[in-house]
Amino acid sequence: LHVDEPSSHVDWSAGAVELLTEPREWPGGPDRPRRAGVSAFGVSGTNAHAVLEEAPRPETGDSGDGDGADAAGRTDTGTDRSAPSILPWVISARTPEALPDQARRLLDHLREHPGTVALDVARSLATHRSALPYRAAVLGTDHAELVARLTAFAEGARGEGIVTGTEQPDGRTAFLFAGQGSQRLGMGRELYEVFPVFAEAFDAVAAEVPFA
Repeated sequence: LHVDEPSSHVDWSAGAVELLTEPREWPGGPDRPRRAGVSAFGVSGTNAHAVLEEAPRPETGDSGDGDGADAAGRTDTGTDRSAPSILPWVISARTPEALPDQARRLLDHLREHPGTVALDVARSLATHRSALPYRAAVLGTDHAELVARLTAFAEGARGEGIVTGTEQPDGRTAFLFAGQGSQRLGMGRELYEVFPVFAEAFDAVAAEVPFA
């Protein structure tokens, strides 16, 4: 955009890089998704680069594809083709000692319902169960890995893919976008002088966070 003549500081004859000055076809294929790098450089200090990839193409299957998939994309292994690459199974309890018991109850449920889909389990645990003070999560890429790590946690093991913690007080998050930083001195001064709510919040944060 806005380029009438390519920069003379770049050897455009070397390599395969060129300026895109008009629309063109962007071929893709089933084995190679289209990717693009997008850079942003701003006078205020912005310096960012993002790599974008086209969304996965939906997989279509029918009863004759031989992989045991049904119309919802599920298979007899308890996996879901639309599931994220990493899934969390979360559990909670009133005491830390009760967490392994919760894991064992979940394992019993899974044994009684062998066709349960991993994504459905994750969704139900996150949205339909009480969030008690002591919490744990097992992370996995598929149903088998999640069951294996849940079993390990129930037996007292800790390690990769097993996270424990406790309930934290409700809080709110604030963000400050200060550009390259040279304008940080005095930033918000007018807001501080005009809006008492802003001044009160700023003073509270300043009292907790030391400024260099």
